[in-house]
Parts: sequence; C-alpha cells; structure tokens
Amino acid sequence: MKCELTGFLGALILVSWWLVPGNTVRAAEAAKPNVVIFLADDAGWGDYGANGNTQVSTPSIDSLAAGGVVLDRFYVCPVCAPTRAEFLTGRYHPRTGVYGVSTGQERMDLDERTIAEAFKAAGYATGAFGKWHNGSQWPYHPMARGFDEYFGHTSGHWGEYFDAPLERNGRMERTNGYIVDVCTEEALDFIQRNQAGPFLCYIPFTTPHSPWAVPDEYWQRFQNKPITQSATQPAQENADHTRCALAMIENQDWNVGRVLKKLEDLGLTQNTIVVYFSDNGPNSFRWNGGMKGRKGTTDEGGVRSPCFIRWPAKLPAGRTVAEIAGAIDLLPTLTALAGVARVGAKPLDGLDLTPLLLGNSDGWPERMIFSTWAGRVSVRTPQYRLDQTGALFDMVADPGQTRNVADAQADTAARLRQAVQDWRTEMFGTEPLPPRQRQGVDQRPIPVGYPEFPITMLPARDGEPRDGVQRSSGAPNCSYFVNWTDRKGSMVWNIEVRTPGDYQVVIDYTCPLPDAGSLIELSFRDSRVTGRVTPGWDPPLYTNQDTLPRPAGESQMKEFRSLEVGKVRLEQGRGELVLRALEVPGRSVMDVRRVTLTLLHGEK
Repeated sequence: MKCELTGFLGALILVSWWLVPGNTVRAAEAAKPNVVIFLADDAGWGDYGANGNTQVSTPSIDSLAAGGVVLDRFYVCPVCAPTRAEFLTGRYHPRTGVYGVSTGQERMDLDERTIAEAFKAAGYATGAFGKWHNGSQWPYHPMARGFDEYFGHTSGHWGEYFDAPLERNGRMERTNGYIVDVCTEEALDFIQRNQAGPFLCYIPFTTPHSPWAVPDEYWQRFQNKPITQSATQPAQENADHTRCALAMIENQDWNVGRVLKKLEDLGLTQNTIVVYFSDNGPNSFRWNGGMKGRKGTTDEGGVRSPCFIRWPAKLPAGRTVAEIAGAIDLLPTLTALAGVARVGAKPLDGLDLTPLLLGNSDGWPERMIFSTWAGRVSVRTPQYRLDQTGALFDMVADPGQTRNVADAQADTAARLRQAVQDWRTEMFGTEPLPPRQRQGVDQRPIPVGYPEFPITMLPARDGEPRDGVQRSSGAPNCSYFVNWTDRKGSMVWNIEVRTPGDYQVVIDYTCPLPDAGSLIELSFRDSRVTGRVTPGWDPPLYTNQDTLPRPAGESQMKEFRSLEVGKVRLEQGRGELVLRALEVPGRSVMDVRRVTLTLLHGEK
C-alpha cells in the first residue's frame, strides 16, 4: 500500500509540474538539440587524418567524420572574414557588406541577421569564444549580433598567442596560457553553466593562422619530422611552416577532444549537433590532396574545406555527401535541424542540406557555388569549375585542375561564364572592384556611444596614420602606430557619436623613457582633451612568443600601458577623431595600439 501511495504521489507531482505555466515550455526547450560549432582558421582540407593526411594525428576531429556526416565537397571563401559572414548569415558575403579582412571592410552591415540571433530568439543561450572578425565596435560586436557572451579577439589577426590580452564582453584582460587552450577553456565553462540547455556554442579557433607559434610539446613532435606528403607545388613548400601548421592542428584536435569529452561527461553527446569546418584553404603550400591553390585563391584548394556534422540522435554515422555545399548552407541547415525559425526577411543564398544529411538526394537541384576575392570570381558546379580566367576544368576527371576543357566543352564554358558575369553584376554592379575595397579604409563611420555597450575600443587597425605616422607592419590587423616624431603627425578615426555626453579617454601606449612628457590632444569637431605622455614605458618586443620567425608584414608585439588622458565632451554626429601632439620635447611622442572611449554620462 505504501509503495502504491508513493507512486501515486510521484505521478501527481509530475502532472502538477506540467500544469505550472512555463514548465511545459522549459521541457520542450530541454529537448531541443544543443549546437557546438568549431571553425578552424587557415586550415586546409588536407590537414586531417580523415582526409588522408598521414603526417598528423587528429583522432578527435576524425571522430566527428566517423560518427557523423562528411560534406565531401564543401566550399568556403578564399579568406577569413568573408567565410564567417557567409556562415553567420547564409548569404554571399558581398551582400553583407564584408569586402575585406581589415580597416573596417570586415564588418557586416547592421541590417543582416545572424544564426546566433535565430537561436537566441528560440531560447538558446549563445556564446562565442575565439576569433570573431566581422566587426569590433557595437553594434558590429558579436554581442550585438546574437551572442549573449563573448571572449576572444574581434580582429582578424592576433599577434600574441601566449598569455595574450583578450576581450571579455567588451573589456580587455590579460590571460595565462596558449590562446586556443584559453578560449576553449572559456567554451567549456559556458557549456558547464548551460548544460540544462539548449545552447549554441561557437568556437572559432585562431590556428593554424600565423604567427607560427605553438606550445613546445607539440612542436617537439614535428620539429625533426620528415615531410612524407608534399604540396601540390613542392618547390613552394616551406617544411617548417608545414610542421608548425600540423602541430597547431594537433593542439586544436586536443581542444576539440576536450569539448567532446565535456559533452560526454554531462550526458549531452546524443542530443548535441557538432560542426567542424575551416574558413579557407591552407595558409602555406602543404599537402592538400593534390588540389590547385591555397588561401587567397579561388581555385579548388583555396576554397574547399572539411566539413563534418555529427548528431547521434538524428544523423547517420559514416555517411558521405557528394553533392556540393558551402558555408552559406550552414544557417538554413542548422536552424532546420534544430527546429529554429530564422530571423530576418532577406533571401538566403544557402540551402537546407537536411535531405542530403539523411541520405535523400531525390530532387536535389543542380546548383552553382560562387567564390570571389579581390575582383576574381570562380564558380563550381557538381562536375566543373570555371576559374577566374575563364578556363574550365572537369573536377571529376581532373580534380587537380590540370587540363582546360573549355574548347571541348564550349557550351558549358559559355554558360558558366555568363553565370559568373550575372553573379558579378548582381553582387558588385558594373565596377571591377566593390567601392569599399577601392577606398582602402572603409568609409562607414565607427559607431561610438551606445549606453547598452558604453565602451568603444578604437584599435590602430581601424584608424588612419597621417603625415609621417606609420603602422608597425604592412598588415593592419594587430598593428600599432609608430614613427610619431613631431607635431605634424597624427592618427585619425572616422567615427559617429550616437549619444552626446562625457567620455573617458584611455590610450594604450609605449614611449621611450627619455621621450616622456609630450603634450597630446584628442579632438572631435569642437571638443578636445589634452594630456601628458607620462610615465615613460618602453618594454622590449616579445622574443619568446614564436616557434618560427614571424612572417614579413606581421608586427612583433609588446606590452602596452594604459594612459588615462581624462574626460572629453562629445556631441552627436559624424566626424574625425584626431590624435595629435602639441608639444614634443623628445625624439618621439609614443606608439599607440588603441584609443578607448567610455561613455560616462549620456544624454538623449
């Protein structure tokens, strides 16, 4: 009798729980799949054991291929930021306002809606941990594009891989450890905190993008390892670059394994969709399955990426999809798999791949996938690739693009050339290059002064050096301003103040000790604030960060100090924020990494 009564009371409690308003909703949400998305930076299709590389060990990443679905012909963009925009929006990147990788061209237009916004609207906790590369300031910031929390670097390139200064929800902090390990640790914490689900966890790794820096334990495995699989152009291969890239991939694999184990330990494996892909072809000449091209090209090797999707509860293990697909397809596919409605009304370029993932290709359309960079356009069909010069290649018979069959397949070549012209006109108009790309620094102003996100960081990469001031390297990302030696030189940021009010000004700087004391002025329209560059702060360049010499054009980094300049009144409107010197008692003013404006007291 006692057991029967206990069972009755338990059932009554359960029914009562379901009758409480909101509990049925929470129960339904608990059944929604979690989503974890890994995005490698500059990894090639051939950097994994699952794709035939015998020089590297990637058991965790390979397990996603073995336990899920392999998209065998999966295409991304030739470079980083465009791929990220296509993944986030399901639309070709020229539609989104992303034309480049730095100086503002990497920003997605503010009327674009993202995959994170769709999942957040459906009740998901959303977090991103790593490299963003689609805009730094609010409302281009990841937390304005659907992510509840963010940790990492919003820039496309980061010059410090050990103990790096990284951003947590708008504020910089010094970390301890290797950048990929640190960002993964934050992702693990996010998963732990949101294990009741559902959650969307985006982990965009920073490797194997240069600088060539990897923990020593991984380098030791590769330092003297012979290269047994050569690049398609073997004379162009730098053996140490190959070794370091593969060492980075093994570190990345270890971090993927940490996340997969966390899901297993929490009992979340069965109902978690896990995706792994890369953002472009390999960043050096190394083995890539015999394909032509590398990062920055629109040939097969520059745009073909691995893509593995695992969801044990719904997707078959070990299936390979031969149909062509791309980063533009991930938003419609993942929202469909999770039963999440997309947000926004703009038409998508991507397709929902769910039928292919489940093994049903009946009625699948004959499609084209376009790739573009720096005015070059290539198009891929299931059988052919028309390259940027108009040459045609049968990718089934000739996957290395060695024989131009345009004359033999004249009708196909003509059809694809017309398709490229039509697509180019649709994306860019009649100009040979998009307007923003021709202008250098993007002319869209940087927004300043949102009360919901009062801190605006203005890094050197988003500014313009003038009259003798220079960047520390040819690549703007993670550069800083140098060679500021006189009153003539200045640096300028094109901004738009959204909220009039008082702003705190902080400058991250270095300055030789004998040169301390310059009087500087930061001005915007009729407002200005002055301050002294003091104390002197002249740390050495880091010499222990890199495994291999840093590529030409990439800055050697150093420890910057924060200079609190004071408060300035900024009125609403657009204009140039100008930093210049009024007095220069020494040989130089200072080197500048960033200016940070913090809204203190805003007015409507």
